[in-house]
Amino acid sequence: MLNQRAVVAGVGSYLPEKVMTNDDISKIVDTTSEWIVQRTGIERRHIAADDQNTSDLATIAAKRALDDAGISAQDVDLIIVATSTPDFTFPATAVSVQYNLGNTTGYAFDIQAVCSGFVYAMTIADSFIRAGNASTILVIGAETFSRILDWTDRTTCVLFGDGAGAAVLRAQPVVEDQLEQGILSCHLRSDGSHRQKLYVDGGPSSTQTTGHLRMQGREVFKHAVGMISGVVTDAFAASGTTADDLAWFIPHQANRRIIEASAEKLGIDIDKVVMTVEGHGNTSAASIPLALDVAVKDGRVQRGDLVMLEAMGGGFTWGSVLLRW
Repeated sequence: MLNQRAVVAGVGSYLPEKVMTNDDISKIVDTTSEWIVQRTGIERRHIAADDQNTSDLATIAAKRALDDAGISAQDVDLIIVATSTPDFTFPATAVSVQYNLGNTTGYAFDIQAVCSGFVYAMTIADSFIRAGNASTILVIGAETFSRILDWTDRTTCVLFGDGAGAAVLRAQPVVEDQLEQGILSCHLRSDGSHRQKLYVDGGPSSTQTTGHLRMQGREVFKHAVGMISGVVTDAFAASGTTADDLAWFIPHQANRRIIEASAEKLGIDIDKVVMTVEGHGNTSAASIPLALDVAVKDGRVQRGDLVMLEAMGGGFTWGSVLLRW
């Protein structure tokens, strides 16, 4: 192991132009905007155009992150795309992004941990950098969840949207007696006994179809707050920090009630919580980098800030990443 850490050098995001409001959805299924807002906090979501693939969304977010970092695509050693809605069964969506960016010197792969995908991908990238296997990594969360929704199921179709977010991680030597910058702690968990609570009812091996998203909403909510709190508490313990030390808490944007309940249980001031769920909906693996980019670009996240990322997704999978901006 080298004495170096993964530091976020740039971020970027992309939301498709088409906006679907709650009123739009109420014309498709039996629901109301008031009902959706009360139970989820969601007011609108973005939907990819018919000719947009997940790799297209990811590529735009990636280019914006590279511009923010002030580097070219050729400087990237590794591209990791977290997605549950790939362009194809294979090749990996990351390979398409690599091609779109014109990167010819690196390598690329996808990871699939549903809504926890970006946290998992950041953890993998951190491990690669600490081991010296890469010095510049592009981490992307990108989804076109609108393609796997059952638009007759009002319990799920109101929740999700499309989008992409990206972060550039670069290796930085750890210097003694200086404030630690970069990723400080990563904690991942999964429990396959819950896989039927949030899943897609299709796949190449099982049904030879894409399938649709299915969810036991009450069961997901029941487990979410406890699981999220556990990995965040682990991060505090590993880093010797507390909720009071956090500048920002950037959770997976699944549901306002889950976010608020988690913050309350962890003792995190609600003013420190970055929430974009009202305008993005649940964009699965894209939700954290989308929210992070918003908070960076509007000036909330500043250098030196302690930032906590966390997510929970189907499977169940869940995890946290604590970093110093």
